[in-house]
Amino acid sequence: MNGKWGVINSYGEIVIKAIYDEMIVIPDETQDIFICTYDVDYASGTYKTKAINSKGKEIIKDYDKIEAVANYNENHEIWYEKNVFIVEKNNKYGLVNYSGKKLLDCNYDSIKPVNGLENSLIIEKDGKFGLCDDSGNIIAEPNYKKIEKIGNDYKNGYIVVNEENKYGIIGFDKQVILDTKYEEIKGISGEDIYVIKEAEKYILINKSGEKITSNQYEDVLEINKSYAVVKQNGKYGVVDIQGEKKIDYKYDELRHTNNENYIAKIGDKYGVVDITGTEKLKIENKEIRYISSGNFVIADSKVYNENFEQKISGKILEVNETKGYIRVNVNDEYKYYNFKFEEKAASQVLTSNTLFLSKKDGKYGFIKADGTVVIDYIYEDGTEQNASGYAGIKKDGLWGAININGKVVLEPTYNLDHNSKIDFVGTWHLCEDTNANYYLDV
Repeated sequence: MNGKWGVINSYGEIVIKAIYDEMIVIPDETQDIFICTYDVDYASGTYKTKAINSKGKEIIKDYDKIEAVANYNENHEIWYEKNVFIVEKNNKYGLVNYSGKKLLDCNYDSIKPVNGLENSLIIEKDGKFGLCDDSGNIIAEPNYKKIEKIGNDYKNGYIVVNEENKYGIIGFDKQVILDTKYEEIKGISGEDIYVIKEAEKYILINKSGEKITSNQYEDVLEINKSYAVVKQNGKYGVVDIQGEKKIDYKYDELRHTNNENYIAKIGDKYGVVDITGTEKLKIENKEIRYISSGNFVIADSKVYNENFEQKISGKILEVNETKGYIRVNVNDEYKYYNFKFEEKAASQVLTSNTLFLSKKDGKYGFIKADGTVVIDYIYEDGTEQNASGYAGIKKDGLWGAININGKVVLEPTYNLDHNSKIDFVGTWHLCEDTNANYYLDV
């Protein structure tokens, strides 16, 4: 507000007044702790930070700076490591937990997360890099030129590169898996199989460093159990770990889904093939995504089960993996299905909601779980209640909001035609760019 940043809660109430120059970091929405930036000098790039609670009291002291450990997943969504902060003192960095307990002394030139990996922090000292976990336990002393992840699970271990540019692998348990002697190691693995580069070609080896096949490939994209997606002559196919070809090299892209099936791309169209190369879904779709938690595939506007039988057709609006439902617009009607593809009423999947969007005679209103009408059918469109208890209402092309009791807190005011998602917290609406994740009252 007025060029300054503050914090509101899920009811739209101000928790911290908007008095700070930079956006306040909320590392854990369940904890009463906030990281604030102040005394910013944009000309020199200097600033100060502090950790405060909702009463404005500074709760971690004796450090020059304190920062949350920000990381990003494969969808570029930000998250913060739980119960750990990076602190700075005398231009050196260490770690503390949310209570201020020291986890790692301020002895390092920098501390940064491994991108996309939980519980994994890179520590730097004298120009070399090592690893520690979120509790400050040292996994590898800072003796390496570079450290990279293997997949998206720290339990897979880490790729390390020495001063001679030779690659190796260490485990999260500090054990050496592969000695640092390889030209390159790719950040993928499966069934204790790794991918190394030798004479500009990629080879599969086991954790003992033994080649499991003499075959060489232009690239290896992924390993799933006993199969690997590989590239030859500019196209992708699948081989088993003995090197026997299973799917011909003819695809522009291959990605494993369930069992022995793969999303396949030729040109700009997608389909699904099995390990024999047989098409389970024709390669004619604009996009395909696999939902592992439900073991189903979404191809354009259709949902298929694990056997690739069509179960749902319509505009897929939401796949909520936490609550296990799919929200679909079918013939201009909002419908809900569980992951068994059974149609459910909104009240059966949105169990914490007090009101539910309902349509009658081409108009929308809101009802209780028992069907009692709370808000009459007068709106062109609407949204279900969000986690904060607010729902959107649309009238005459403009959007407003109601609260958890059905009271209008914002008359339809805003044209949000360019917003990919409609969402309100009080009178604040989500900005156009949902990746930016901020709300506006203008």
